[in-house]
Amino acid sequence: MLDNYNLTMLTDFYEISMANGYFQSDIRDQEAVFDMFFRRVPDNGGFAIMAGVEQLIKYMKNLKFTGEDIEYLRGKKCFSEDFLEYLANFKFTCDVWAVPEGTPIFPHEPIVTVKGPLIQAQFVETFILLTINHQTLIATKSNRIVRAAQGRPVMEFGTRRAQGASAAVDGARASYIAGCVGTACTIADRDYGVPALGTMAHSWVQTFDSEYEAFKEYTRIYPDNAVLLIDTYNVLKSGLPNAIRVFKEMKPEKMGIRIDSGDIAYLTKKCRKILDENGLEDCSIVISNSLDEYLIRDVILEGAQIDSFGVGERLITSKSEPVFGGVYKLAAIERNGQLIPKMKISENVEKITNPGFKRVYRLFDKESNKAIADVITMHDETIPEQDGYEIFDPNAIWKKKWLKNFYAKELLVPIFQKGECVYESPSLDEIRQSCKEQIETLWEETLRFENPQTYYVDLSKKLWSTKQDILNRYTDL
Repeated sequence: MLDNYNLTMLTDFYEISMANGYFQSDIRDQEAVFDMFFRRVPDNGGFAIMAGVEQLIKYMKNLKFTGEDIEYLRGKKCFSEDFLEYLANFKFTCDVWAVPEGTPIFPHEPIVTVKGPLIQAQFVETFILLTINHQTLIATKSNRIVRAAQGRPVMEFGTRRAQGASAAVDGARASYIAGCVGTACTIADRDYGVPALGTMAHSWVQTFDSEYEAFKEYTRIYPDNAVLLIDTYNVLKSGLPNAIRVFKEMKPEKMGIRIDSGDIAYLTKKCRKILDENGLEDCSIVISNSLDEYLIRDVILEGAQIDSFGVGERLITSKSEPVFGGVYKLAAIERNGQLIPKMKISENVEKITNPGFKRVYRLFDKESNKAIADVITMHDETIPEQDGYEIFDPNAIWKKKWLKNFYAKELLVPIFQKGECVYESPSLDEIRQSCKEQIETLWEETLRFENPQTYYVDLSKKLWSTKQDILNRYTDL
């Protein structure tokens, strides 16, 4: 979304203030490494789903300050002319790695890494966070809802409740990656290829003199997809009988009823029974209401007769937890030609970062192809598959496990090298399929909604020792 806009100035003002400070302090070209990561999964889930990389690439490809931007900044009267001239000739030259979209991700592991001149690597913080945080949030919530539906199609119906145009369009994209079959958002189909779906609103039914006439006219116009909204007046006394009458008279190729209110379990069971008694076993039942993964799970357990779901505001806003807490932190800085590991230390243990220029590996069991654990290493390390490898809990180092018969996959892939894009984004359908396949590598215990099994993100011995050395150095002060 917003592809035709120059988004360079979509940043927190302190990024520009710091950039000016780095410039004036003559440290703008020092090599720096920044990591984006998150600290916890929304809704206390077992994992999140990476999304938003394609929009990040578009942003980085088009980084430039226009004359209008420079004049605006000059008008703030707090930036030097030399700095403004630097911005006028700005060229992005960083290296960037990211976890591919659709990949399950876990707390504290880098999901985007930027390495390059300090002034540039710092400047891109805001957009990285806003695009990855948002789409990852919606993809994560959508997948929970899709899994709750147990194979029944889920449609994203939240466009009008999204928090702005970009949230609606990019949210539809993220929901499709995570398993939704389509969206109510037309422009998301035009721009991203997310199938646009939808039938009628209550206003269509109210426009005609009778509900029967409204249904008949709609079925005449759309005989290959006659899905009729039957709860405008009364589902069982009016809507369903009129829908059945129209279906029998006009015999559409595809037929369905949609219910948008009321007791879902009760109504769908009654409707299914009556439809079947009238020889309309092929008529589908679609539910669209204020749904989420818990309501969907519960009505299925109650025996509700539902063929597909339309989910709106609780999906597109991730209403139960509407913030994905990704952060962007300095991990290393150049000194005398060497990258020196840096870390944030806090009394809040969760906020202590992992230092240094790093890699992330996912380890899989060769027999089951199930994911065992992720391991964060220093960038010059590899995982020795042939000789075996010991993993340990970085927060309880006596918990150790020796792995054999496994293989390792590196999660962070190159996106930019020296400012040039080296990554070809897969199609949206390829990302969606990859997401489905990768979720199947997770154990069922990790997929639980309540109290999922913790998936371990371990540190290599070298990284753990580096972290301890820095902690000891500063806590001994």
